[in-house]
Amino acid sequence: MDQDKEKRTPITPETRVGELLDAYPELEDELLEMSPSFAKLRNPLLRKTVAKVTTLSQAARVGGLPIEQMINSLRRAAGIEAPLEEMETGNQPCSVKPPWHDPSRITKRLDVRPVLERGEKPVGTVMSGLNSLQPGEICELTAPFLPAPLIDMAKEKGFESYSVTEAPDLVRVYFCKVPEPPDEEPGQLVDLL
Repeated sequence: MDQDKEKRTPITPETRVGELLDAYPELEDELLEMSPSFAKLRNPLLRKTVAKVTTLSQAARVGGLPIEQMINSLRRAAGIEAPLEEMETGNQPCSVKPPWHDPSRITKRLDVRPVLERGEKPVGTVMSGLNSLQPGEICELTAPFLPAPLIDMAKEKGFESYSVTEAPDLVRVYFCKVPEPPDEEPGQLVDLL
């Protein structure tokens, strides 16, 4: 491997799409051909916002690709020989309707498409909306693609999510602040025995 490639940004699941394209501009076409979902990277506003925060692992989820396949294709195209070994890809978005999903419990609806079209980042608005939810309430988020970084951030804050792709440019993600199970009182255990 030549020294210039060794000095460049490594291509790993945690590499941000923006970092990848800055370090390896020649990989843009390779990345765009991997999934129709990635065509949105041609939009300069989305490129400026979403690509800066989205990791390759998150992009693989958005594109419906196995992360190992995506990383190894990019590494080969960049002339990097070391392949990524098969790995646990956990943290997949939930596309099976969870028991908490009930449309009558939607108390907040957010559409981030206009925000993204203006080239702004919707994270603050969305997280503020999610933080205002009471346990059991649901927020419906409408976006032009699966917002994997936002889903990961919400999960870290204790929210569960469920996503539905209605069209190539229309994804609805439902977030719920699932109520915590009540703490058992000491006497309850005795009653069960």
